[in-house]
Amino acid sequence: MCRRSLSRRRPLPWLTAVAVLAGGLLAAPAVALSAPPAPPAEASITLVVPFAAKGPTDTVARALAAAMSARSGRAVLVENRAGSGGTAGAAAVAATRPDGNTLLLHHVGMATAPVLYRSLPYDSRRDFEPIGRVVDVPMTLVARPGFPARTLPHAIAFLKRERASVIVAYAGMGAASHLCGLLLSIALDVDFIQVPYRGTGPALADLQAGRADVMCDQTTNTAAPIRSGRIVGLGVTSAGRLPGMPGLPAVTEAGIRGLELSIWHGLFAPRGTPTAVVADRAALLRSALASPAFVAAMKEMQAVVATPRQATPEGLALLLGEETARWAPILRKAGQYAD
Repeated sequence: MCRRSLSRRRPLPWLTAVAVLAGGLLAAPAVALSAPPAPPAEASITLVVPFAAKGPTDTVARALAAAMSARSGRAVLVENRAGSGGTAGAAAVAATRPDGNTLLLHHVGMATAPVLYRSLPYDSRRDFEPIGRVVDVPMTLVARPGFPARTLPHAIAFLKRERASVIVAYAGMGAASHLCGLLLSIALDVDFIQVPYRGTGPALADLQAGRADVMCDQTTNTAAPIRSGRIVGLGVTSAGRLPGMPGLPAVTEAGIRGLELSIWHGLFAPRGTPTAVVADRAALLRSALASPAFVAAMKEMQAVVATPRQATPEGLALLLGEETARWAPILRKAGQYAD
């Protein structure tokens, strides 16, 4: 009797197995009903600006980043990598991983750097994948408050007469203001005192303070101070007057030839970025350029937004080739080098 009682208390091996199996089957639905893991968040996109913050290219980049982020739902950041006339930032992007998440927003400097820099650490046409053109920005000829000439013809006469004492400010070698100042010097056949600064901001600050006489820079940075009277607008380098600044004459109206200049901006990826990724970024660019907020911001600064055909890899590649051919003889004749 004692043995029977003990055998009743001892669990049978097959009963234990059934209990374990039943427990697993009962628990299975709970596992199946649990939420699936969330997909990994898409990586952010970084737009590298090879110039200082608050400069013309930075202004365009921040408006573009906001539009790209709104259109894609991804974080789009702006990183300023200033130095060596824009070549430091360009070199950094050329050496980064070609996954489409680090892009370069540059301007005509991509076409001029191969001549200005005899020891360039990258090739503008071979080490990048063009994504598309972004905007074209007209240049303005501006002067300090109190400048003795208030009209373009009088300003030209003053510049020629006082050539030895006129101080022309620009935002460093290879900057748009440097190229425009160079064209102004060639067009007037005058050698000015040209003073480089570490960015557009400091150059404009000295112009407003009267420590420089004249500057030629993009409307993205000059339109607001012209309207407020902090600097004097003399003329624009576009073929005709600008709709938003009709009071400023085109330089051609004063008989100046060879100073027509508009600064294009383009988006580039490192060489080796997959074709599909380049196409995706180009599509995102075109979508951002159509954003009402971006269009309004560029209109306020007198910038012309690229057309859908221009905002393509093929369109930007063609532009870069044409601009490289245009600037090479001008810069070689001037004999100016940054290194």
